[in-house]
Amino acid sequence: MKKIEKIYCGRKKHYDYLMKRQSSTAVCMSRLRFLIFLLGIIFIVGFYIKNCYYMSLSIFLVSSILFILAVRSHEKLKQSIDFTKKLAKINSNSLKRIVGDWKEFKEKGENFKDVEHNYSWDLDIFGKNSLFQCINCCNTYLGKENLKNVLSLPLRNSKDIKKRQNAVLELSHKLKWRQHLEAQSSYIEDDMESVLNLKEIVSTKNSTYRNKYIIFVFKIIPIITIMLLFMSFVFHFFNTSIGYVALTVQIILLLPGAKNRFSTLNTVFNLKNNIESYEKTISLICKEKFQCNYLNDLKDILLKQEKSKLKNAAEEIYKLKKIAGNIAQRQNIIYIVLNIFFLWDYQCMFAFEKWREQNGSEVYGWIESVGKFEMLNSLAVIAFDHSSWAMPEILDKSLVLKANSMAHPLLGDRAVCNNLDLGKTSRVALITGSNMSGKSTFLRTAGINLVLAYAGAPVRAKSFCCSIMNIYTCMRISDNLEKNISSFYGEILRIKSIVEAANRGENIFFLLDEIFKGTNSTDRHTGAKMLINELMDFNTCGMVSTHDLELCDIESESNERVKNYNFREYYKDNKIQFDYKLHRGVSKTRNALYLMKMAGINVPDN
Repeated sequence: MKKIEKIYCGRKKHYDYLMKRQSSTAVCMSRLRFLIFLLGIIFIVGFYIKNCYYMSLSIFLVSSILFILAVRSHEKLKQSIDFTKKLAKINSNSLKRIVGDWKEFKEKGENFKDVEHNYSWDLDIFGKNSLFQCINCCNTYLGKENLKNVLSLPLRNSKDIKKRQNAVLELSHKLKWRQHLEAQSSYIEDDMESVLNLKEIVSTKNSTYRNKYIIFVFKIIPIITIMLLFMSFVFHFFNTSIGYVALTVQIILLLPGAKNRFSTLNTVFNLKNNIESYEKTISLICKEKFQCNYLNDLKDILLKQEKSKLKNAAEEIYKLKKIAGNIAQRQNIIYIVLNIFFLWDYQCMFAFEKWREQNGSEVYGWIESVGKFEMLNSLAVIAFDHSSWAMPEILDKSLVLKANSMAHPLLGDRAVCNNLDLGKTSRVALITGSNMSGKSTFLRTAGINLVLAYAGAPVRAKSFCCSIMNIYTCMRISDNLEKNISSFYGEILRIKSIVEAANRGENIFFLLDEIFKGTNSTDRHTGAKMLINELMDFNTCGMVSTHDLELCDIESESNERVKNYNFREYYKDNKIQFDYKLHRGVSKTRNALYLMKMAGINVPDN
């Protein structure tokens, strides 16, 4: 960990220093720009006063060119400073992530929270202090959606998981490239609405602007009109009324379909900044060389075979950016003149229609590919930051979860490692222990590491192997006043969904925390025992935590298909202490009365 921290510190210092140098250069460039302007004015006026008109004009032209070049250089430098600032911020966030300060990250995935999901709510996959908040490096809407999907809709094929693991490991070694991808994609400011708008606008077809005869007519008319204007007003070959008539005809031609053209062109214009940012992001991906098939398959989506020439999506997006730039002229005052003389809206529509005819069906695939690279980038961060974590082995055999020195990936240095071995012979771990001893955390530890395993990421363990199972949890159930459902009934509904899934023949890994706690001890004991026995008749394995010590008799009754484990506490200097280590057997300790005393309740000593 110290080595990784040193790498991030070094990179942050490098970018901070580079930013200072660039800022200093920008100040000098700004002063140079002002100096060019000032000296240009002085010399232009001076030579003009001395009647040296040609010299004055020459200086005007030279100073104008120099000023424009200085302005462009200054703008590029400002962009470089902003990009460097983003890289410095990324390394600063990386430092926060490895020392456990990631809980202040703004993007938490709150919109992905779903209390009815099979496991994401119980395992803190989304929301405040969640796995998503910790690992997310995605900036685009589809990037976040892809990361959400890999964490909540796991892969069901060991070969697919292995492919993603290889991609994650390869990307973990491309630190500079990954950070540049994250910095570049941060310029993309999209959401579901803008993505849908882009998808719709590029896939919509308007045959009017693809008609070659209409294109020819509307390209030749402005040329004829300009020629008539010159011959009428400059060379006086015709009466000036001919020129006015030609202009009037062009104005009339702008009226049909104006509303539809305005809507289309305005949508493209509003997407202009994102188009430019996507072009640079896609270009970054296309220029990079990858070894594994998974990454190359994603990259191939961005490559386009056109006749004998291989073009990439960045080149096609660049063409769209130029079209959007031409559309941007509509924001200038001179646009009215431009539109009347050149039928500018038509020319832009012809160019855009040609572009979307060639590329429209592929655009969504391009931006989705960017999103998938962002998702893999987030998983690769785990592999780079935690090189000691294990890349899990995904088994084709059913109902196996074996972990050595497994700990919770979000608890940092506070996490305690434990072993877990579930399989055909021992399918249920029944865990007892006193309050706050670590039972629920251990259940979540197993669940969240399984989620990472199925996502293709490393897990926090020395070794980890598992079969592919559907994860179901029943842990964090509360009253739902909106639906008029009590916590106990909510728990019943969740248990029902697990049993129904088992009846469908699914391979299931379940996590049940203090089940049926909303009823009396007799019903709780009976119900829990019946549920565990029923689940063992199907393709299931899992973990159950309970305070009901009588339930532990099920171990001997099940021929050790259920095994008892416990967490313990001890007392030191008259204070309660926990080691959070998993022990074999039934819990022998209690702490409820002690905790009541700590809360100020008068509990008599035994």
